[in-house]
Amino acid sequence: MSEPSQQRIEIPGHTIAAQVWGDPTARPTVLALHGWLDSSASFARLAPLVRRARIIAVDLPGHGASSHKPAGSSYHFVDAVADTVAIIDALGLERPLLLGHSMGAGISSLVAGLLPSRIRGVFLIEGLGPLTDDPKNAATRLADSLKQQDKHRRDRRRVFATLEDAASRLELAQQISSEAAAILAARATEAVAGGLRWRADPRLRIASRMRFTEAQVHAFLSAIKAPVRLIQAERGFPFDPPTMEARVAMVPDLTLVNVPGHHHVHLDSPGHVAPSLQELIDTSS
Repeated sequence: MSEPSQQRIEIPGHTIAAQVWGDPTARPTVLALHGWLDSSASFARLAPLVRRARIIAVDLPGHGASSHKPAGSSYHFVDAVADTVAIIDALGLERPLLLGHSMGAGISSLVAGLLPSRIRGVFLIEGLGPLTDDPKNAATRLADSLKQQDKHRRDRRRVFATLEDAASRLELAQQISSEAAAILAARATEAVAGGLRWRADPRLRIASRMRFTEAQVHAFLSAIKAPVRLIQAERGFPFDPPTMEARVAMVPDLTLVNVPGHHHVHLDSPGHVAPSLQELIDTSS
């Protein structure tokens, strides 16, 4: 595949930036959703390895080159699900294959359960459903979120002297290779007086006001009709084993694939991930 083309997608209230790899006429179309505070650049090394498909990797609202939400708005997980459905509709996608990493995998899981007849396949990297909470913690969680909201009213994004400085920060924070950090930093920063700052909306860092319960997540997972591939990295996110096992059991057609690597395995070691993605694309075409 050649370098990606750049695309703008208009959905209600937002302008979504996207990068597109592959032949525009190829089928299926793969809609790729990145993780928290990442961007479409998360798939820059995986997408070129895929054949016989078109990959549209979006910057979710408030991330990468996409617009920030208006003042007074917030970023809730359930809103990200609604935004993804709006993106599918705006693009006119017919039975896309969803590709998600981390937060994007959580979003893809719920969209697949929400629209079971409209999704061709689901490829999840380091995630199956969103983070959840016990209902008894609801009041405390909401109170904490509102306190954080007050602290984030002022924009205090850090300014870096050079792109290399920003990439070094990402490399340390996310435990990724220097090459991967450079790819992410290039799309994650914008020029300002004195250097570069993060593009991501600071409000993305505000803790969720509410979280789904495990029972609610199970309801979405059990409704998925499409085949699901779940990639788990050996040194990835420390998911609670019993919780993950219960979620896996809820999906009617799920194949679990363990690969060496860290949480960003698709970016650091795309060769470990691409064969499974290609197989799902070929078998679901």
